[in-house]
Amino acid sequence: MNKKLFDHYIIEKKQKNRRIEAEEVCGLYSSLNLSEEERMIRRFEYLMSLEELYFLDEEQIPFVRTVSNTPEIYTPEEWEERKKKHYIHESGYRSNLCPDYEKVLRYGLLKVAESGSESFKRMVHSILELTGKYEQEARRHGLHELADMLKQVPASPARTFHEALLCLRILNFAIWVEGNYQISLGRFDQYLYPYLEKDLNENILNEQEAYELLSEFFLSLNKDNDIYPGVQPGDNGQSLMLGGKTKDGSYLFNKISRMSLEVCEELKLIDPKINIRVDRDTPEEVYLLGTRLTKVGLGFPQYSNDDVVIPGLLKLGYDYEDAVEYVVAACWEFIIPKVADDVVNIAALSFPKTIDTCLHRDLVDCNSYEEFLDCVRKQLEEDIDGHRMSVNGLRFVCAPLLEGLMDWKGKAKYVNYGMHGVGLSTAVDSLTAIQIHIYEKKDIGKEELIKAVDEDFKNDPVMLHLLRHETEKLGSNDERSNRNLQFLIDRFGTYLNNKPNDQGGIWRAGTGSAMYYLWYADEIGASADGRRKKEPFAANYSVSLFADVKPFSLLKAMTSPDLTQVINGGPLTLEFHSSVFASDDAIRSVAAYVRQFILQGGHQLQLNTVNADTLRDAQKHPENYPLLIVRIWGWSAYFVELDKAYQNHVIMRQEYRI
Repeated sequence: MNKKLFDHYIIEKKQKNRRIEAEEVCGLYSSLNLSEEERMIRRFEYLMSLEELYFLDEEQIPFVRTVSNTPEIYTPEEWEERKKKHYIHESGYRSNLCPDYEKVLRYGLLKVAESGSESFKRMVHSILELTGKYEQEARRHGLHELADMLKQVPASPARTFHEALLCLRILNFAIWVEGNYQISLGRFDQYLYPYLEKDLNENILNEQEAYELLSEFFLSLNKDNDIYPGVQPGDNGQSLMLGGKTKDGSYLFNKISRMSLEVCEELKLIDPKINIRVDRDTPEEVYLLGTRLTKVGLGFPQYSNDDVVIPGLLKLGYDYEDAVEYVVAACWEFIIPKVADDVVNIAALSFPKTIDTCLHRDLVDCNSYEEFLDCVRKQLEEDIDGHRMSVNGLRFVCAPLLEGLMDWKGKAKYVNYGMHGVGLSTAVDSLTAIQIHIYEKKDIGKEELIKAVDEDFKNDPVMLHLLRHETEKLGSNDERSNRNLQFLIDRFGTYLNNKPNDQGGIWRAGTGSAMYYLWYADEIGASADGRRKKEPFAANYSVSLFADVKPFSLLKAMTSPDLTQVINGGPLTLEFHSSVFASDDAIRSVAAYVRQFILQGGHQLQLNTVNADTLRDAQKHPENYPLLIVRIWGWSAYFVELDKAYQNHVIMRQEYRI
């Protein structure tokens, strides 16, 4: 690690002193009655022309954002008109895609632009103009080797590992400038490895030099991440994938895979977010390397199971040659590089709201638990359809640069939608509580339960304790709880998957939550599992925040369903107390636990290393913990930069020990 660069950009953040703000352009564009495409091009050209040169003599991979904002291309009035005609998702701009980086590395932007649109060619010209300025500045500083590389890439093919990383940095830079966000870096180790292998074989560089270059590339992804948009700071989608099956079925984990984990372990930064593809044949070494990175406390790597994900994607109609190349989007959603235009986070279903509706409307009249489950099934289908119908008419702002970097051939091969399934553990635990106490033990009356829920259990502390602490919870591996989990996953996946969307694609079910674990929890009051009003749901595919379960029973319970049915993604998220990683033997135990999750059919897993006492102290004394990192729902962030609601949620999560 280059300590001077690390201190300059990460500790002292001196680049912030050079930031400037672009002027608003939407009024001018509106008065000129420019087309959407022309607005995007002109804004890109304007922003690239504003960017000031900024790099240190020690840098081998320059490019820093000096323009701190991306002005809108539409006026507020124009946005309102668009919303009357179309469904506008999030900001209205492109996100959660994975470009064809390999094509640019192999052929260069000039060659790629030959078959691209005129809009794409103009944007490429702007990129090369700024690159040329950096080249001239490098020569002025006497950095002729760097200048020669900037003359080569990204205009022409990358010839070396260094040039490949430099080209990738410039592409990443430009994609953000266009206004896109949460764009994946894809199968990083697969498309970069040929460059490293060639350089090592030809003695152009050694492994230590390659390590330093990779370290600087990873550091470069953190130079600008404070200005990248997201629900919270750090939610920027700079994710990459390591390992995984190839088309012939073999498993690849190469020098770049290993080096990436080691570099992240040393740097201890929130970007890039590391994901590892594993399967039942993955060597133990991979799990050990991943667990050593987990120990650092970055909240990654996140693991994805090829043995579950690939079959799940095939069920959804993806061709094998595409499914085997899957990566993750910003957080955990599975996407296909180059050819897909899937919108993987377009809707989110609240399982607890479905149960709450049935609790209040149907419970009193249901004579058996089976009758109540049938009401839940019907309401679940109604809620799913409601979300499906609410997003018809989707329209994104065009993205000539990003679209030119995709392999869409005029139209994307896949245009599917993903729906998150939020609050699954709260819903399962509520069903189990109703099953046990209303229909089996009959120690709680139907109206008594509804009244207690409506009063937030304030007048019935005995019932609250019974439901909250004495009733089986998801993760305990109780047979009833497991069956209720299977029921909800079956109904969600079976009903939603492969239903048509309005773009000619299909829908996909998933177990992710995103920020809805806070938002949706506020939409209902207390719930039948003993959750109080305003208490949040668990994140993703995780047990309740107040479930006291053991890690191995949890593992069995959470791998009991057929998770190929919810392959939009959504990881089991576990917090391990920092003391778990105290020795090499302990690290091997955690690695074995992760491997067991994969062998038993888990689809996705992310681990967080936490110490609640440290987090509470960081809330009181944030100045002492500027680089304390935690995992939120599918991304990692500096704890002290988060809103208190997100901080508190991490503190509330159970700290497991093995």
